[in-house]
Amino acid sequence: MAEITNSLLLATDMVTAGDSRLAAIVALSLAVSFSATLISCLLGMPLGALLAVGRFPGRRVLVVIFNGLMGLPPVVVGLLVYLLLSRAGPLGQFGLLFTPTAMVIAQTVLITPIVAALTRQVIEDEWREYREQLRSLGASRTRAARTLLWNARFSLFTAALAGFGRAIAEVGAVMIVGGNIDGVTRVMTTTIALETSKGDLPLALALGVILITVVLAINAAAYALRQWAENRWG
Repeated sequence: MAEITNSLLLATDMVTAGDSRLAAIVALSLAVSFSATLISCLLGMPLGALLAVGRFPGRRVLVVIFNGLMGLPPVVVGLLVYLLLSRAGPLGQFGLLFTPTAMVIAQTVLITPIVAALTRQVIEDEWREYREQLRSLGASRTRAARTLLWNARFSLFTAALAGFGRAIAEVGAVMIVGGNIDGVTRVMTTTIALETSKGDLPLALALGVILITVVLAINAAAYALRQWAENRWG
């Protein structure tokens, strides 16, 4: 008990003192996860909207596939990205393996299906409500998808947050493609796993507290923004 209490006190000191090593790990974690989430939203949201309003052969199969990929095992994603980026892989010439870029790629592959599937659900609800109105205005399905994406922009924060939450909490994929190199590719989750196994509880606890705080803060900000939008726009 005394050891745990001492570790908590040391962790608190590290956070309040702004430990440079701690700050570097947090900054890299946020940069990687925010980048992956942004790319996933740029890819997944238009794709989800087209799946919601489009009618084409194989649509239902794609919907099932994307829903299934929401539970894609991170270690499998890490392995696939590793094979693509390794020297023997098709993208090996770019030397991206064991870099933050490789981690962004792995997280993007992991969370894009989540963003796409959740976006499809939101836009399908919007499509049912506004379909006749959009058709009466002569909007094509592509234009309707763009309109509905904009109309549901605040609701789509849920999809973005789900993707970000999965990305920043991910361990397996980034460990495989990033290598957990100190000062280069070491992020919060991989550091927590490593330092806990080494018995360095203060650093692991400090990062755990920061990780939870970041997730809660972002969710609170998104909730406040959505409430503000609903109050202003009805």
